[in-house]
Amino acid sequence: MPDLNPIAKRIHNIQPRPVRLAIDGDDAGVFEFSSTEFFQREFRGEGIRTDADGDAEFRLITSDDYESVRTRAVGAPTRRGGRSSAR
Repeated sequence: MPDLNPIAKRIHNIQPRPVRLAIDGDDAGVFEFSSTEFFQREFRGEGIRTDADGDAEFRLITSDDYESVRTRAVGAPTRRGGRSSAR
């Protein structure tokens, strides 16, 4: 079995507890996920950002090469090149 993305694996193991994520360097936030799932190397998670607009839903997905995890607001276009790291 191929290696799972370590960031996605940590988010999956921590949820449903809040997790602080650094997004593209200086941007960071606290997220609570209502669901996370893996399909082979692909990861998806859905939740809210609790330190900002609590009504805004976010989705995390792995990039096409499985090297990074991208964030996007639900209903917004995918954020290109966004990398997340769990803290």
